[in-house]
Amino acid sequence: MAKKDDKTEDRIVAVEHALSSTEQFFEKNKKIITIVLGAIIVIVGAYIGYKKLYIGPKEIEAQKQMFMAERYFEQDSLKKAINGDGNYLGFADIADQYGMTKSGNLAHYYLGMCYLKTGQFQQAIDNLEDFSSDDLIVGAMAKGAIGDAYCELGDMDKAAEFYMKAADYNENDYSTPLFLMKAGWVYEEQKKYDDALKAYERVQKEHVRSYEFREIEKYIARAKGLSGKK
Repeated sequence: MAKKDDKTEDRIVAVEHALSSTEQFFEKNKKIITIVLGAIIVIVGAYIGYKKLYIGPKEIEAQKQMFMAERYFEQDSLKKAINGDGNYLGFADIADQYGMTKSGNLAHYYLGMCYLKTGQFQQAIDNLEDFSSDDLIVGAMAKGAIGDAYCELGDMDKAAEFYMKAADYNENDYSTPLFLMKAGWVYEEQKKYDDALKAYERVQKEHVRSYEFREIEKYIARAKGLSGKK
């Protein structure tokens, strides 16, 4: 019993020593700690205020402007979608003026798609790379559209790279096989038949419920023939 009591007393002494040391530390650095805590409170308060009092109203403004730009995009009136109609802003100004909002971020996606359709491929790439999304489909489509733009510019290495990024972006049976096929076609264009075959075989093995699966065997056969494999 004596040994256990001694151990207990030792632990109590150790805890008391630790508490004493902590108190001494706080007492010694009280001024610095108070300044740091005060700064944290100010920063957090400023951030909350910025989000509620500045970003919130900006988001509402951006959404109002986006309504007409999206309408023009759906109607294929791409010049008005990009530049506005004189009463409402287009995606270019929305992305520029409201870039810190969710709508401003989405404007970069629409703007990239507009530029892709109008043959302004580098502008399409720049805006699509400025866009970020957690959406399973939209995020993949943005990366795939960058691949399309690079393909139009003749940069097949970059095109294949972004098609594969799009394919691997939150894998699903819609966008993944679509971009695997596009990557495969680019690899064939580059005479990288083994890489094309790998892309096609992924569709065959991993996406049996996809539309692309229906005719995948002929693409596999072609890639095997071109690569000299049986």
